[in-house]
Amino acid sequence: MTQIQCVLFDLDGVLVDATEWHYEALNRALRLFGFDITRYEHLSGYNGLPTRKKLEMLSVEKGLPAALHTMLNRLKQVYTRDEVLTRCRPVFEKEYMASRLKAEGYRLAVCSNSIRDSLQMMIHQSGLDDYFDFLISNEDVKTPKPDPEIYQAAIARMGVTPAEVLIVEDAPHGVEAARRSGAHVCQVTGFPDVEYFRVRAAIDRANRQLSLGERVAA
Repeated sequence: MTQIQCVLFDLDGVLVDATEWHYEALNRALRLFGFDITRYEHLSGYNGLPTRKKLEMLSVEKGLPAALHTMLNRLKQVYTRDEVLTRCRPVFEKEYMASRLKAEGYRLAVCSNSIRDSLQMMIHQSGLDDYFDFLISNEDVKTPKPDPEIYQAAIARMGVTPAEVLIVEDAPHGVEAARRSGAHVCQVTGFPDVEYFRVRAAIDRANRQLSLGERVAA
């Protein structure tokens, strides 16, 4: 009988409360050149996208010179590192969730639009290294979220079908990528919303749907 075998997690706003850190780090870099992203713009269109995509959008929408993209991207990563090293710490609810799911036999992975260094650093600083089979960053795929490639790659690496996977996501771009992958989706509103019992309930719902579908087909 088909059942959920794997749980894939987004990073920012799901496992790590980093959404604000990315927002502040990029604006800190942009303001050196007289640009910024407003809170409304961040929440309505930019949240969850890779930095390079945000810079491309700023060039189109606000006239940010493309020649500044490389420098701004480097500055943003430096400022993000400062935020992570200062503010990223283990959170009991996340450790409990990951450890209990792992103990129950689920295979776990993280799929993030962050660069590899940021992803690895945040998982390490959060004390979650030992719980995940692997991490996939935006540098490991050709097309970031909202394209489903990152989740399709994780599903293939797990050696399972999309029907056997639950994805935990918060931002609209990530939710779109998750749904387009064909997996089951546990949509959360943000970091405080992500805990064991919510994810466990989503797994149980997905398993009931799978069981019902197989009974109907039979």
